[in-house]
Amino acid sequence: MRETINYLPSGVCCKQMIVEIEDNIIKDVQFMGGCDGNHKGIRNLVIGMNINDVSAKLRGITCGARSTSCPDQLAVCLLEYIEAQKSQVSV
Repeated sequence: MRETINYLPSGVCCKQMIVEIEDNIIKDVQFMGGCDGNHKGIRNLVIGMNINDVSAKLRGITCGARSTSCPDQLAVCLLEYIEAQKSQVSV
């Protein structure tokens, strides 16, 4: 089943991320606001990848003096999704 996550990142130029996931695979990701070229690159790299792999690779990336970045915020989004899925399974 395909799920869509609407995520509001914090501390970055991007104002919203829309992530489509099916069977733990990223089917699409869109970034609203921020660096268009970088977001196109991230999108092309992560489509078709497992969410666990993406979150592990992107977590902790910073942008300039900021303690986070758009890739890091995508990882946070995915980690929150993974935790929510675990909670649903254990209920």
